[in-house]
Amino acid sequence: MWGILVSSLWLAAALAQPPQPAAPAKPSPEKPEAAPIQVQVNEVVVPVSVTDEKGRFVSDLDAGDFRVLEDGREQKIAYFNRERNQPVVVGFLLDLSNGSRMHWDKFQESASELVFNLLASEREDRYSGFLVTFTHEAELVVNTTKDPEKIVEKIRKAKPGGGSALYDAIYLAITQHKLVRGEPIEPRRVLVVIGDGNDNASKHTLDQVIEIAQRDLVTIYGLSTVAFGFYREGDENMVRLTQETGGRVAYPLEDVYSNVSGYMSTPSDEGNYAIQVGTGGYAAALATGMFNAIATVVGDITTQYILRYVPAKSDTPKRFHTLKVEVPSLPNVYVRYRKGYYPYAP
Repeated sequence: MWGILVSSLWLAAALAQPPQPAAPAKPSPEKPEAAPIQVQVNEVVVPVSVTDEKGRFVSDLDAGDFRVLEDGREQKIAYFNRERNQPVVVGFLLDLSNGSRMHWDKFQESASELVFNLLASEREDRYSGFLVTFTHEAELVVNTTKDPEKIVEKIRKAKPGGGSALYDAIYLAITQHKLVRGEPIEPRRVLVVIGDGNDNASKHTLDQVIEIAQRDLVTIYGLSTVAFGFYREGDENMVRLTQETGGRVAYPLEDVYSNVSGYMSTPSDEGNYAIQVGTGGYAAALATGMFNAIATVVGDITTQYILRYVPAKSDTPKRFHTLKVEVPSLPNVYVRYRKGYYPYAP
């Protein structure tokens, strides 16, 4: 039931085509191909998400509400877009390691719902996706497609077991999927990692994949499989991956017991569970957590602002430049954006 609610929530919005630059009059087919967005080589592109203190998306801001600083120097915004349905290529990275065995069926279902929501029928001309799975090795299982069924079919057949090569999976996802015309400007590039953030088998390092994500304008989101607030070493990796690239981590099972007493706090004959595993109350708590996590990720991806500016000439053109984006008129909002860029084209 909760899967149907998730779909109905996000499949209700109609798509609006973004404004296209004027072109000379000429004969055209019945459905002319949209002109790609034009970006100067030295322009910096910054996708931005804004939420209030309750996590609700702030979607009615204008260019004048934002302040962009590069290495501490304020920049002039040359382009601004707040269309909800900007084109996006989404890479779904599914952790099939042993760490994902707990509640695997729930995360399998959540991954499928996430695919259906982001590659929904009304978005099929704007959204594309691909699937990478990983254990001790990463594999591009489904290449770039607009058909969610191709991806979901593979997710349904997946079984966890083995090590975790998360960083190799991110590297593969950025460098080896079939490109859509216009990447990474329009459409944007997004990765959604469904896993616990642990890595024990990669040839690449965390720093390396963060750098390549920043160079290729990739925003990374996480749907964490860490359950019930337990700490795992990989969680810090997931947080860093998302924060450095402008995304965030959603924790479906973190607050499952936040409104009830239980789980290692209330003794009972069945064990330390106030809501016994397998009961309706337990299932409802899981469903609510999954629903909220999917809504968070889908909402974030589909409500980003796009800012572009031309920076002043740098004395050190090869070094990493730090970014800071503010909304001065709304001091209590949370602003997420990539933390910097390398000053040459990806």
